[in-house]
Amino acid sequence: MTPVLLTLLAVVALSGCGAPPELRQPAGVPQATGTPTAPGPTGAPTGSPTVPPARTPSATPDAGLVATACRNGPTGQQVVRLLRGRAAVLPDNVQVKVRTGPLCATDWQYTVVEVTGHEALQVVTTGRPAALELVTAGTDVCTIEVRAAGPAGIRALACDAGPPLRPGA
Repeated sequence: MTPVLLTLLAVVALSGCGAPPELRQPAGVPQATGTPTAPGPTGAPTGSPTVPPARTPSATPDAGLVATACRNGPTGQQVVRLLRGRAAVLPDNVQVKVRTGPLCATDWQYTVVEVTGHEALQVVTTGRPAALELVTAGTDVCTIEVRAAGPAGIRALACDAGPPLRPGA
């Protein structure tokens, strides 16, 4: 046989029917591999580049940018218990009512408590509901600690919103 005929037979034999159906990719689906391709003689990659899957943007903003109602606590009553207990900010005989919050941003909370016969009390706490820690409480809670360490959502409430208004004011 001549070399041309041998080459032609080899090409026909190697092309055959192609890959079995279970190994074929559906038409229109790009084939990408997780391994880089070796450069060809020109120094350019020989295969198509691997493209990472597109990330879908999160529907919720960063938890620290905005303070929202706390889904996993603490409750207003837990904040009041802290103020009456370990923190010793409120005596037991004064009547209080939670007016706003707690609002959470990361692991910080902001609450406004109505105190009978007194101005509203702003309260900034941090930590888990079972182990709340008082950061500050008063009529002006924009302290250095809140400004320096507090998440943006808490800083906005404590420092940018101004003092809480009394009902009817």
